[in-house]
Amino acid sequence: MNRKNILTGSPWEDKMGYCRAVRIGNTIEVSGTVALIDGEKVKADDAYAQTLNILERVEKVLEELNAGMKDVIRTRIFTTDVSTFEAVATAHAQFFKDVKPTTGFYGINQLVAPEYLVEIEFTAIVA
Repeated sequence: MNRKNILTGSPWEDKMGYCRAVRIGNTIEVSGTVALIDGEKVKADDAYAQTLNILERVEKVLEELNAGMKDVIRTRIFTTDVSTFEAVATAHAQFFKDVKPTTGFYGINQLVAPEYLVEIEFTAIVA
């Protein structure tokens, strides 16, 4: 089977040896994704905006792999503050209300930088 990697140009891709997403056959795995915090639309204290930003960006990655959010079968949501559940769930539902992938919501000690409240991993299967 062919393998297709999606790279973003981040210097960490070579330093760490990873890519944003990999598609092999009909299976797609998307690396843990955090928001692009701009301080205006996406703030360091806004879990809803961070989650929405992540979902919008991953939707574009999936499109590059000839897939869509309808193909997502699992999400794994990591947060540094479980009290953000309602905000994160509301944003998640905007993309997945009808798709309903399996998911997990995990409270963790910290993410790669303190301004990130949410990180999400995705698995998709293209029919």
